Amino acid sequence: MKKILEIVFIISITIFGLNAQNKKTKPKSNVEPYLLPAFPSVSTILPQDSITVGDLKSFPEMKLNIPIASGPFEPTWESIEKNYPGEPAWLRDAKFGIWVHFGPQAAGESGDWYARKLYTEGTTAYKNHFKKYGHPSESGYKEVLRDWNPTKLDPATLTKIYKAAGARFLMIQGVHHDNYDMWNSKYQPWNSVNIGPKRDLIGEWAKACRANGMHYGVTFHHEYTWWWWQTAFGSDKEGAKKGVPYDGGLTLADGKGKWWEGYDPRLLYGINLREYKGVTEAAYSGWSPPPAGIFTNHLDYAKWYASKWALRMMDVVQHYDPDFIYTDGTVQGPFTGDGTGTGLKADAMQTVIADYYNRTLKNRGSVNTFSIVKFRKKTNGTVNTEEFGVPVEIKTDQPWIAEAPVGDWFYAPGFTYDSGMMIRYIIEAIARDGNAALCISILPDGSLDEGSMKMLKEVGVWMKRNGEAVYGSHAWTIPGEGEQINGKLKMLPGGALNRKHAEFRFDAQDIRFTIGKNGACYAFCMNVPVPGAQLKIKSLGTDAKYFSKPVKDVKLLGYKGKLQWKLETDGLVVTCPAEMPFATAIVFKVE
Repeated sequence: MKKILEIVFIISITIFGLNAQNKKTKPKSNVEPYLLPAFPSVSTILPQDSITVGDLKSFPEMKLNIPIASGPFEPTWESIEKNYPGEPAWLRDAKFGIWVHFGPQAAGESGDWYARKLYTEGTTAYKNHFKKYGHPSESGYKEVLRDWNPTKLDPATLTKIYKAAGARFLMIQGVHHDNYDMWNSKYQPWNSVNIGPKRDLIGEWAKACRANGMHYGVTFHHEYTWWWWQTAFGSDKEGAKKGVPYDGGLTLADGKGKWWEGYDPRLLYGINLREYKGVTEAAYSGWSPPPAGIFTNHLDYAKWYASKWALRMMDVVQHYDPDFIYTDGTVQGPFTGDGTGTGLKADAMQTVIADYYNRTLKNRGSVNTFSIVKFRKKTNGTVNTEEFGVPVEIKTDQPWIAEAPVGDWFYAPGFTYDSGMMIRYIIEAIARDGNAALCISILPDGSLDEGSMKMLKEVGVWMKRNGEAVYGSHAWTIPGEGEQINGKLKMLPGGALNRKHAEFRFDAQDIRFTIGKNGACYAFCMNVPVPGAQLKIKSLGTDAKYFSKPVKDVKLLGYKGKLQWKLETDGLVVTCPAEMPFATAIVFKVE
């Protein structure tokens, strides 16, 4: 029966939408399942680079008219801003999370964007894929999905490890740019229940987080998919397979008699959009999206795709009730016709958020969830991120999360595992009023590398000793003091965390500050001073006029003895203990 339903889904997604719900997880809303139209007809492919994308400015925002859960939130930014009650208290309390950026692309052991790059000759991904699976005209990414089975992936155990490391929330990948859903998806048959591990991975992570008292969110990156996959419509430019098309152009009919019979590759790879000028060039540029504009020759498909994009997110919200959702991008939001939102201008994001908050209100009695829309300007109801780094100055205009991977977003050999760079990244973020989420890449089999396990244990020891300076904190008047470079405070470099971050040198006079929930000021020394060293924290001197209240006491977190200290006009002078059995950074509590 299940196989029949899968085939029926491909023939008519409408029928699948009515019949494929998991009976154990009934919808928590009175909204009936939305009937997504079947795959729209697509016009004949025109020559590459033969037409220009439509003008973004003159194209009116398309209304998708998807039914949403009833409540005060309407699918407009105005309604969302008006009704959203503000940042949930739990986000500030949590401060530090782990980014579970894991999926089938880990199988390539080639780092981020393996699925796209395996279709580009000469790349590490192409070479690794050829060795493991064969030529992408014969065994493409769909075969990676078929074979992917992370047997050692145990969300219950991993969640406990992350919690022991001090994390208080998880960001869990729901679907990456590869378009493969990691749950029992109602609108995407290419999912982890049907193909690959045959497991509802989001369901497993959600259960583990709830059991461990951790908040969690689900991330969605599939807005990119329709231009991101354009490499799959190419072919080798030289060699024995020159000119032989990769598998991106296959259709449902091509699967007859093959392992993927009944699964339409177009629902995975999308369609060939190379007729638009700049699309092909962008596909091989490393990462760039096509030129801003509208795919005017494919408006029916564009509306169908944007609707399906939204409904997949709404499906997760309805069945798993996450504490936040996350959409990837580089501009003001998905489907804005620009940057990563190139192709269509539609109200997809507003629709998803309005539905999400209405459901939260009904299920929980209040809206204590949030929506991450990367790089969106200040909007009540959304949270932003800072990818690969943190702002130079304190940023309080909107809640934000600094996000970076250790090594890369997906696993590859040779990563540097160092607890010091993780800890300093967290400190840099919270000193500027942010939160931090770090990705620790999971191995293809679902386990953690020994180096990452050791690193997480060390972070956990540090967080246990210094957590009161982190959890629930907010920025002080200034982020810190210490060495200046070109007139700016020296800070941890940007980018994915690697050897240069592990070897980046701070000294004990490089200080960062936070204010704890208890009102105390915390001063983080970005390196451990030598035993008995005398430190002068200049910003806490009476002449600095930053600290208005008289200093009553100074303590070193993790040290039971009494410190020697004195407050002077040019700084707070603290004498370190004769023994300093600490690693990475120490924290003084100033009351």
